[in-house]
Amino acid sequence: MPNYRRARVSGASYFFTVNLASRRSDLLVTHIHELRAAYAATIRDMPVICDAMVVLPDHLHAVWTLPPGDCDFSERWRKIKHRFSRNLGGVVGRTAHRYGFVGEQACKTRVWYLAKAVLGACDPQ
Repeated sequence: MPNYRRARVSGASYFFTVNLASRRSDLLVTHIHELRAAYAATIRDMPVICDAMVVLPDHLHAVWTLPPGDCDFSERWRKIKHRFSRNLGGVVGRTAHRYGFVGEQACKTRVWYLAKAVLGACDPQ
């Protein structure tokens, strides 16, 4: 398992881009209910404030603010990707390889870190 350098700031806000392994796929919008179920189950287990999210056919963007004392965004994404992949097992079945969708490697996550002060300018509160 690679050891990535990540800013671990508890209670910080983070910007994420998560894309499917196959950029030609539209699984995120054609199976939005499975994605919502995976997201809801994960957030129920590990709460987070979702400041913004946009779901596109092959990738999504999200801005999360983690609770104070918590900096484990990677475990949340791991669970969302795992649950989404499992939810698609019966739906996509044997065509999963056609979509470049294999196990938990279906999505790749790119993370950019935003300081809370940067997001404060557009904070609706």
